[in-house]
Amino acid sequence: MIYEIDENAKARATGAGGWCLEHSYAQLPRLLHAAVGPTAVRAPRKVVWNRKLAEELGLDAAAWASADGAGAEIFSGNVLPPGAVPLAQAYAGHQYGHFTTLGDGRAILLGEQITPSGARFDVQLKGAGPTPYSRSGDGRATLGAMLREYVISEAMHAMGIPTTRSLAVVATGEDVWRQDGARPGAVLTRVAASHIRVGTFEWVAARRDEAALRALVDYTLQRHYAKLVGAENPALALLGAVIERQARLIAQWMGVGFVHGVMNTDNMALSGETIDYGPCAFMEAYDSATVFSSIDRDGRYAYGNQAQIAQWNLARLAEALLTVLHPQEEAAVALANEALGGFGERFQRHWLAGMRRKLGLFNEEPEDGALIEALLEWMQVAKADFTNTFAELETLGATEAGPGSESGSAKEFEVWRERWRARLGRQPQSAEEAGRLRQANCPAVIPRNHRVEAALAAAEQGNVSVLERLLAVLAAPYDYARPADVAEYRVPAPDGGEGYKTFCGT
Repeated sequence: MIYEIDENAKARATGAGGWCLEHSYAQLPRLLHAAVGPTAVRAPRKVVWNRKLAEELGLDAAAWASADGAGAEIFSGNVLPPGAVPLAQAYAGHQYGHFTTLGDGRAILLGEQITPSGARFDVQLKGAGPTPYSRSGDGRATLGAMLREYVISEAMHAMGIPTTRSLAVVATGEDVWRQDGARPGAVLTRVAASHIRVGTFEWVAARRDEAALRALVDYTLQRHYAKLVGAENPALALLGAVIERQARLIAQWMGVGFVHGVMNTDNMALSGETIDYGPCAFMEAYDSATVFSSIDRDGRYAYGNQAQIAQWNLARLAEALLTVLHPQEEAAVALANEALGGFGERFQRHWLAGMRRKLGLFNEEPEDGALIEALLEWMQVAKADFTNTFAELETLGATEAGPGSESGSAKEFEVWRERWRARLGRQPQSAEEAGRLRQANCPAVIPRNHRVEAALAAAEQGNVSVLERLLAVLAAPYDYARPADVAEYRVPAPDGGEGYKTFCGT
């Protein structure tokens, strides 16, 4: 079945304020979604507004910018924008390895905004009230959790890492009760290439509806992999494309020290975007076993496990696709295993390429992997700051790199650095060119956890200036020539972030 995804929609007249919403996802079988509207809130007030993103979407940024006017009403869910047909999406997921039926328990899709360039993006309200998939949940979200997603997702975007985006956060004027008591409530407006997840396919496969599964495959190809439409084996083509995008994405995460924190299959988007910023954070002192989630007691989703977990999640996608990969189960399993077997090589290729760039290397040598691993091993022993070590390789004094960088460790770093300099000398590019390559791939600033926490705490008390300043700094992560006052955002937490925990907010 061909779904009506109008590539010429940009030529159509838009609604008031620049809205141009379509609803191609709603054409999929009803088992994939349920019609439901947002639940009104008492006193909506806009806390943060992404004017630049609004303009990219084709919205009239000025029309929706006021803190307590029409924009607050729309982005809280009190009023629907022109053309909205709200729905909640159904999906399942393996959470910490255990299969669960889920769905949008607190998120409502308003529609798909068609931008002036003709691109299509989901516009979703997160924390907009209960849905048929809430499973006794309140359907709400806390202000701190929604601001965290805003900060981290926009920082990831600025770093060039595929991600969902954040358009607005609106305080609801109502309390939300969580394990630590009453917290101020909020609604986040999330913008995504789509919200199709591995868990979306698991949901359909669990219902043994092959027609719906084929429809979902066709739709996902049309929406995200248009060049593969018409492939001889659409499901296999989709699986291979998703494997490639996820291998690249996880390598990008690890290149900046990002720990997603809850890589359940419902949190893996088939578009290849980072989605669902719950107990996520950026590693400071390097440790491959770094875990930030308060509930990940066994380190399932630790920094160093992310590639392995991604492959595990992709295997669940392959299982969901088996009936449409091939009519014979044995042949379907063989096709799936062959595709999945390529993940490791794909990830390693992307990871090596990213790390070479961080070291200023333009060409390839067989020993580059060993050179990179030697640096990481030193960083682990020295408890060196991941971001600052890469950003300052040429000038870093080893005793300044971290709390464990002493005596023998410092000598080991100098030995490594001479090895690295010799490697730089074996490429035709100049030292200046290598330096520019490094700076373009080693962020000078990241959302350091103590800075994020300070910004969230101030915002919860009504002071958004700390948050706004942090967002302004994070908007240019690769700019090394900024005023001196930005330097304070590069300073790690006094303890290197050891013991820092985050919570999912539900």
